[in-house]
Amino acid sequence: MQNRKNLKLSTINYKPSTIFSLLTTVYCLLLLTGCATTSKSSDPTQVPALEPAALLKFSDIPVPAVFKFAPEESYAFQTTGFRAGLLKYNGKATGEQAVVFFKEQMPLYNWQLLNIVEHGRRMISFEKENETCIITIDEKANKAGITVSVAPKSQFSPRKPTEGGKPIK
Repeated sequence: MQNRKNLKLSTINYKPSTIFSLLTTVYCLLLLTGCATTSKSSDPTQVPALEPAALLKFSDIPVPAVFKFAPEESYAFQTTGFRAGLLKYNGKATGEQAVVFFKEQMPLYNWQLLNIVEHGRRMISFEKENETCIITIDEKANKAGITVSVAPKSQFSPRKPTEGGKPIK
């Protein structure tokens, strides 16, 4: 017991600059460790994928799940063997995400990609045996509007070549 009474706690006196340096070092290490564990190596060419919605207005035209149907801006007509419609959707995604979604999903429903036009808005054209589908994507900030247009392919008869405005015989 006597030894304990004689024990004297010694205190260490640090200079303020030493304390500041030590705290700064610990803070930087914490930041670097936090960034190293939470940072994902992201490829700028990779676009986060969108998932298809479970319920579809047309069973063979997928729409990203994050998009909501706008019935007041849409119409559709469908009978046996014929359908036509203009369906509008709004959601939070980039135009690039939507393009990637339709390029990947539409072939799964037997649609063949015809072309993509990108200048401000994006237009993607697909076709099936008797139908065409044009998907228009308008992007503003992190929101996009999708318009899905479906119609039968036009049945055209090839023109006969003409010479001077008169049919060639």
